[in-house]
Amino acid sequence: MREALKEAQKALKKEEVPVGAIIVKDGKIIARAHNTKETRKDSTCHAEIIAIKKACQKLGSWRLLGCEMYVTLEPCSMCAGALIQSRIKKIYIGTDDAKTGACGSVLNLLEDYKFNHKIEVEKYILKEECEKILKKFFKFLRERNKSEKKSI
Repeated sequence: MREALKEAQKALKKEEVPVGAIIVKDGKIIARAHNTKETRKDSTCHAEIIAIKKACQKLGSWRLLGCEMYVTLEPCSMCAGALIQSRIKKIYIGTDDAKTGACGSVLNLLEDYKFNHKIEVEKYILKEECEKILKKFFKFLRERNKSEKKSI
C-alpha cells in the first residue's frame, strides 16, 4: 500500500484527487498509476483503470489472473466492474469512499451480485495514511475556493 500511496502523492502534486493503485503479480509490481482525470480531461482516468490497462499491456492479456491490486481509496462502480472483468484475484483497499464506493460503502459489486468472477477483498490497509492524503487535498480545495470567492 505504501507504493500506492506514492502514486496518490503524484496525483496530489497535479491537483488530482489523490488516489493511487498498484498491481502485483508473483510479489512484483507490474503496474502503477494515479488519478489523471483532470489532467487528461477524461472521466475514465481513475488510478484503477489506468493500472489495469498497464498490467494488461505488460502481461499481453486482458485476464489478470493471479494479480492483486492495492488501491488507496475504495473503487467506484466503474472501477469495481473493471476489476471483475479483468479477473483480478484480490484487492487491498486503504479506506472507504462513503459517496461512490462500490466495494461495500454505497454498494458492493464484488459480493452482492452473481458475477462469473469473485474477488477477495481486504480493507483498511494503512487506513489513516490513505485518509490523511485525501483530507489534505479536499482541505486545499475548500481553502482555494474560499480565496477565489473573496477575490470576485
